[in-house]
Amino acid sequence: MSDGNKIHSDDPRSEKELATDLILESISEGVFTVDHEWHITSFNRAAEEITGTPRDEALGRCCWEVFRSTMCEGDCALRRTMEDGRSIVSSSAWIINNRQQRVPIGVSTAVLRDSRGRVIGGVETFRDHSLVEELRRELRDVGRMGEMVSHSPAMERIFAILPQVAESESTVLVEGETGVGKEVLARSLHQLSRRAKQPFMAINCGALPDNLLESELFGYRAGAFTDAVKDKPGLFAAAAGGTILLDELGETSPAFQVKLLRVLEDRAYQPLGTVEQVPVDVRILAATNRDLAAMVGAGTFRRDLFYRINIIRFTLPPLRERREDIPLLVERFIHRMNSRLDREIKGITPEAMALLLGHDYPGNIRELENIIERGFVLCREDEIDVQHLPPELREKSAAPASSGIRFAVHNSEAESIVAALESNGWNRLAAARALGVHKSTLFRKIKKYGIVLPEKDGRTR
Repeated sequence: MSDGNKIHSDDPRSEKELATDLILESISEGVFTVDHEWHITSFNRAAEEITGTPRDEALGRCCWEVFRSTMCEGDCALRRTMEDGRSIVSSSAWIINNRQQRVPIGVSTAVLRDSRGRVIGGVETFRDHSLVEELRRELRDVGRMGEMVSHSPAMERIFAILPQVAESESTVLVEGETGVGKEVLARSLHQLSRRAKQPFMAINCGALPDNLLESELFGYRAGAFTDAVKDKPGLFAAAAGGTILLDELGETSPAFQVKLLRVLEDRAYQPLGTVEQVPVDVRILAATNRDLAAMVGAGTFRRDLFYRINIIRFTLPPLRERREDIPLLVERFIHRMNSRLDREIKGITPEAMALLLGHDYPGNIRELENIIERGFVLCREDEIDVQHLPPELREKSAAPASSGIRFAVHNSEAESIVAALESNGWNRLAAARALGVHKSTLFRKIKKYGIVLPEKDGRTR
């Protein structure tokens, strides 16, 4: 032990107090104590390193002057503990260090008592979570393009060319089943394009009859029909300089298809009630859940319009063909709903994840998001569990003849684990976070499925 860590015989403090100080100096967590007036009475080495404030500058000052935490602005954990005597464990917050940098921390608090059991102040321990936040950011960015996230090879091929397609002005056709994220891809194209600061408009062509669809897109002049008492601009005018998504284009009539073809060829449209041609500066994207090529062959979709919109075509795979994306999407939905609903759900249990991995998702990503939202409504614990999932998923797991289903679930789970390990360079901690499970759970499942790990993983340099 170096001289700096020795207990000197001439120190007026007791040997027990000195030993306690040595322990506090040796741990990696920041520790400080306050009296009843919130003045800092002790401040260990780790607290100095995390805050950047020397001990001699911290001692005697009010704690909020040193930490400038988000908790100080409102719900202070240490104040709550001092008032009701109840300890708090692992509450999340941010502090501002002496370099004016925001540092994420995890906080635990307790009351401080003297040898007679009297409360003489409070103690707070805090840990720097910068590395954890960095890992979370990295995981959120893995396989991300615009608003889309994926580990799927099919989606990664789309991601690879999406920026170049976005830079062009070409019309794009997006195909895929209902709920696979066609509008999300269209929004990503818009956000990556030079039109990103201009409006993005989407309209469901299959939900409107021709006359309403035309008035919504092209607008109308006063007197065009009985109730048209004043001019109304359409979506083409509202989206000037931006992007329009014509969703479910395969549901439109041949008559409307002729008018849309004229817009694409002339780069102009004609509002209802006028013969005036209005120039259009809008990029047009089309989406459909139908096979337009087959419809052309059957004579139910115009061949000339199909070739006009089919300059670049993306086909989004259904979720059942990209199950490795389920954990990533679940993490994304949980993060989004935590922010929106001011909740702190940490993830989903392995048992619930296994059920999600075994489901076929006829409603695709939209169905998965609805399942997670349902879990949020019902869950009052830290993790969404099996009982928070829809009854039809639970019934599958409980069915007497479900051994084949369980095998499929386990097989899909093993594939998902391998995909997460590979995408994170075989770093098991990063893979566990991507899957939304604890690392010990991941290690147990690696052993259970007999997954062979390489000698070197993502932690090795």
